[in-house]
Amino acid sequence: MSSADVDQFAALIRDRLRYGHGPLGRRLAAALTDLARTGALSPGTRLPSERDLARVLDCSRGAVAAAFNALFEDGICERRHGSGTYLAAAAGRESAMGRLLRPGAVFADLSTSVVPDPSHLRVPKVDPADLLRTPSQHGYDPAGEPGLRELLGGEVLITAGAQQGIDLATRCLARPGDAVLVEEPTYPGALAAIQGCGARAVAVATDRRGMLPEALRDAIARHRPAFGYVQAVRNPAGTVADDDRVGALAEIARDADLRIVEDRTLAELVYEGALPGRFAAAHPHGTIEVHSLSKVLWGGLRVGWLTAPEPLLAQLTELKQTSDLATSAVSQRFAAELLRHNDFATWRTELAQRRDHLSAALRQHLPQWTWDQPSGGLSLWVRLPGTDTDRFAELARGNGVAVAPGSLFSADRRYRDHLRLSFALGPELLDQAVAVLARTCSRAHHAPAEATDHNGDDHGQPT
Repeated sequence: MSSADVDQFAALIRDRLRYGHGPLGRRLAAALTDLARTGALSPGTRLPSERDLARVLDCSRGAVAAAFNALFEDGICERRHGSGTYLAAAAGRESAMGRLLRPGAVFADLSTSVVPDPSHLRVPKVDPADLLRTPSQHGYDPAGEPGLRELLGGEVLITAGAQQGIDLATRCLARPGDAVLVEEPTYPGALAAIQGCGARAVAVATDRRGMLPEALRDAIARHRPAFGYVQAVRNPAGTVADDDRVGALAEIARDADLRIVEDRTLAELVYEGALPGRFAAAHPHGTIEVHSLSKVLWGGLRVGWLTAPEPLLAQLTELKQTSDLATSAVSQRFAAELLRHNDFATWRTELAQRRDHLSAALRQHLPQWTWDQPSGGLSLWVRLPGTDTDRFAELARGNGVAVAPGSLFSADRRYRDHLRLSFALGPELLDQAVAVLARTCSRAHHAPAEATDHNGDDHGQPT
C-alpha cells in the first residue's frame, strides 16, 4: 500500500477515534469495524501493515496489533499468508462511495452538503419498545407523531426529509408548463422537483442578500409564476437572507398574490450575524416553510417538516398520504429524543471551525481559487478561473475526492467555473482532500469554461 493510501486510511480512522472511549486498541478496533460495517470500506480491502498504521497514527505497534487481533476474532479481518491483512468478505457491504483505496475510489466526499456522520450526537438511552408506541397504535399518523410535532411548534406536517417537503410543495402549487421563480444559483433538489412535475425553473437575479426586488417584480409580471422558491440560508452560496430584504420581497409577493416556498433547511446553521428573516412574517397566508433535522442532527433520520396556512396545510397532508401514507413513526420518536438531548450550538461551533480550516487549506494550496466566506450553511462556493468544473469534478473523483460542479446549481446550467465544496468533514480529511485537489489542478490540462456568463458574480450579483 502506497504512503498516500496509508495516509488517507489513517485520516478516516482518526476522524472516528476522536469520539471513542477506552484503550486505544479497543477504539481502533471499533473504528475499523464501523468503517467495514457501514460500507465505507469494501470487503477485500487490504489494510495497512501494523507498522505503517502505528507510524501514521503516532501510536504503539502493540495498540494496532491488539486492534487487529480483535478484528480477527470477530471475523472482520483475515490474514493472507505472504500478502497482508484484508477485510473479510462478510465484513461489510458494497458502498455507494465505491471501493476505498482502489482506482476511482472516493475517500473524501465534498460534493454533498450534509452532516457527514452522527458521531457528534449525544445518543440517549432509549427503550426500543418506547419507539414503537404511538397514539394511533398502527403508526399511520397522517400529520406526524404528536410528541415530535409539539416540539416543532404544533401545527406542522412531518415529512421524510426536506426533499419530500419541497416535492410536496411543488406538486401542490405548480402544474406542467408553469413557471417557478428560483434564485441563481440555487439548490439542485429544488430544480429536480420543479422539473419532475413538468414545471420550468426561471432564474431571478440576486445579490448576497437574496433576490433583487426589482428583478422579482419584473419576473412576476413577465412569467406569471405558480410560486417562488427561496432559501433562508442559500445553498450553495452560504449567504443569509436578512430581515429588510426578506420583508421587501415578501411584500412584493403578497401584493402579487404569489405563493412562496421558503427553504429553511439551513436556517439553524448561521455562524456570523443575525438569523435569517422569515417570509411568513409579512406574507403569512402565502408562505410554505420547509424545515429539516438533516443539517443539525443527521440526514439518515430522514425527518423534516412543513408549516403552511390552511387550507394549504390540509392539501399538503392529503398529497403526502398519497405518497407514503405516513413518515416512519420510529424515526420520528427517536428524532424527538435526540432533540431533547442535543445542543445545536456546540455543533455550529465545530462547523464554523471546519469552515475556517478548509478555507485556510485552500488559500495555502490553491491561492488562485476565490470565494466569499459563507455566513451560514455547510459549503464553500468556489470559483476556479478558466476551469470547466464539470470536467474537473470527473478528474477529482478519479483521484478520490468528490466535488459538486457549479452547473448543477443553475436553472440555465451556468457557473461552469464554480465548485461547491462541503466543509463538514473532519479537519484531517479536509486536508487530505485539498492536497488531492491541488494535485488534480496542477496535473490537469483544463478546457476553457463553456458558460462563465454568470447572471452575476460568485453569488449571482448582476453585472
